[in-house]
Amino acid sequence: MSEPTTLTPGEVWHVLQEGNRRFIDGTPRHPRQDVERRTELAHRQYPVCAIFGCSDSRLAAEIIFDLGLGDAFVIRNVGQVNSTSVLGSIEYAVGVLHVPLVLVLGHDECGAVQAAIDCMDPDVPALPPHIDVLIQPIIPAVRRAAGVADGAEVDTSLVDPSVVGREHLRETVAELLSSSEMISDAVADGTLAIVGANYVLQDGRVVSDIVVGNA
Repeated sequence: MSEPTTLTPGEVWHVLQEGNRRFIDGTPRHPRQDVERRTELAHRQYPVCAIFGCSDSRLAAEIIFDLGLGDAFVIRNVGQVNSTSVLGSIEYAVGVLHVPLVLVLGHDECGAVQAAIDCMDPDVPALPPHIDVLIQPIIPAVRRAAGVADGAEVDTSLVDPSVVGREHLRETVAELLSSSEMISDAVADGTLAIVGANYVLQDGRVVSDIVVGNA
């Protein structure tokens, strides 16, 4: 886009879903990836959405939604863990670039989720310190999935990673709203929606889990 999109949050979510269907079917269009598009974007950008997802190499947002240059403002880290830099990036997308949709994108077989589960086992070696910092915000989701209180022992053999991933995804969406007045106000006035969804590695599907706002 050469100017802010006029699409509603729901219309943008529909665009992403249609692109994902093309990706699943093996009929991607690879839109807006030519020289003209590159030139058009040289001095400005107006993406239609912000996508906050995991850094996993199998989760390339522009590919799985069949998007082009300048279509998505993408923020990624291991396990899509919220942080000050993530919040600042999303606020930039919402407040400066005026995106109508924020997509928080998790996936199955997530290494960060599995690491959060494994670290609850006292027999598992400690993680390197910077990795440990990254996965600590996922620990509450492990405890909720296990049905145990803080400080209680977790039987990691009984914890379902898919449940942990879903709990973590929902908590991440809730944190965006509770931590940013800009984001929550935009949702309240109808100019922004947040979708939490999971990507299925085997078949490429993006499955909506939680929607906040009109999407």
